[in-house]
Amino acid sequence: MTSYAVSAYGNYLNLIALSLFSYEVTGTAFGIGAVMALRLLAGVVAGPAAGTVTARLGRRTVMIGADTAQATAMTVLALCGSRTPLWLLGLVVVVLGAGNTFFTVALRSAVPVMVGQEARARANGQLVTARSLATVLGFASAAPVISYGGYGTAFAVNAASFVVSGVALLVLRPRTEEASPSEPAEAAPGPPWWRAWAGVPALLLGLIALRGTDALASSSHNVALPVVAELAEPVDPALYMSRFWAAWAVGTVLAHQVLKRTGTERGAAWGERAFALGTCAMSCSFVLTFTGLPALALVPAAAAAGFADGWTEIVYTSRLQAAGDRERGRLFGLSATAEQFGFALGTVVAAAALESLSPLTVVALFHGVAVCGALVLLLASRVSGGVDRKTTDIRYTSDEPTYTALTEGEGTHGTRTGDGRLPGS
Repeated sequence: MTSYAVSAYGNYLNLIALSLFSYEVTGTAFGIGAVMALRLLAGVVAGPAAGTVTARLGRRTVMIGADTAQATAMTVLALCGSRTPLWLLGLVVVVLGAGNTFFTVALRSAVPVMVGQEARARANGQLVTARSLATVLGFASAAPVISYGGYGTAFAVNAASFVVSGVALLVLRPRTEEASPSEPAEAAPGPPWWRAWAGVPALLLGLIALRGTDALASSSHNVALPVVAELAEPVDPALYMSRFWAAWAVGTVLAHQVLKRTGTERGAAWGERAFALGTCAMSCSFVLTFTGLPALALVPAAAAAGFADGWTEIVYTSRLQAAGDRERGRLFGLSATAEQFGFALGTVVAAAALESLSPLTVVALFHGVAVCGALVLLLASRVSGGVDRKTTDIRYTSDEPTYTALTEGEGTHGTRTGDGRLPGS
C-alpha cells in the first residue's frame, strides 16, 4: 500500500511537471494538448490488450514490467532535460500512458487474490485513500520541486517512485494469481479480447459505459477549475485549487472510513444501483462547487464531491472484482479503455466549450450527461429484477464465455477466498 502511494505521488507530481515541460519543448499550448492526448490515446489502446497480457504473463510480472518501463522512460527524460527532442517526448508519454493502464488493470484484478473476495472493498478503500493523499501531496509539492530542482529533479523523483513500487513487488512477492483444480494457473487464457466481450451481461456493460461517461464528466471540472481559480482568487489561484483538492481528498478518505465502520464492505457484492446513485451525488456535488460559493461553503461542497467520488470508486472496482479470476483482467481492460477515452474526449470538448460558455455551464452540461446515464442504469437495474444483488462468475467453455450467477458471499467457482491478506497488513 505504501509503495502504491509513493508511485501515485510521483505520478501526480509528474502530471504538472510534464505539462509545463511539454510547453517548453513544443512552445505552444496546442503542443501541451497534443502531448496529453497522445498519453491518453496510449492508455485507450493499451486497455483492451492489458487483460490478455496479464492473463498470459501474470499480474505481478506485468506490474513490475510497467514500473520498469515507466522508471526507464522518466530517467531518460531527466537525463536529457532541455535537450529532449520532440520525438523522444512523444515516446515517453506513450510509455507512461500504456504503462499506467497495464499496471492499473493488473493491480485491480489482483486485489481479490491478495486479500480475498470478502475483504476486497476494504483494500479498494485503502487504495483510494492512498491515491487521494498522493494527489494532494503531488500537486502541492510540484511547484517547490520544480522551482528548486528543475524539471530533471521532478522527473527523477517520479522515476524513483516507480522503482520503489517495482522493488516492493519483487521483495514482498504478493500472491496475485488464483489457481484451483478446475482452473489451473498454467492453463491457456480465455478467448481473445475482441470475442470475450460478446457474452458480458448488459448491466455490466452498462456499468462500464457509465464509468466512461463519469470520466467524460470529470474532465470538465478538471479543465474548468483553473479558470474558476483565476476568476475567484486572481492574486493566488494556486491557493484556491489547493483548498479545493485538499477538501476533495478529505472526502474520499471519509468515504472509505464510513464504509469500513458501517460494515457494508465485508463480503458485499456491490451493485449497479449503488454506483448509479453515487454517480448522481458526485455530479451534483461537483456542479455545486462551481456556483460561486464562498470559501466556507466551497470546502464542504468539495468534500461532498470527494466522498461521492471515493464511494463510486470503491463500489465500482469491487463490483468488477466479483467476476471470475481469469475474466477480471479483461473487464478492467475494457474499463480502462472506457475511462481513458471518456476523459480524453471530454478534455478536448470541454476546453473548446469554455471558449464560449461559462465554467458553470460547461460543468453542469457534462455532469448532466453523467446523471442521465446513471438514471438509465438505475432504471435498467430495477427492470432486471435485482441482478446487482448477485456476483457474476464468467466461465469459458471452449471459445465462448458463459455467465452464471453466484450467491452473495461466494467466491469464484463457489469457493471462498477471504483468507488472504495484503503483505504487511
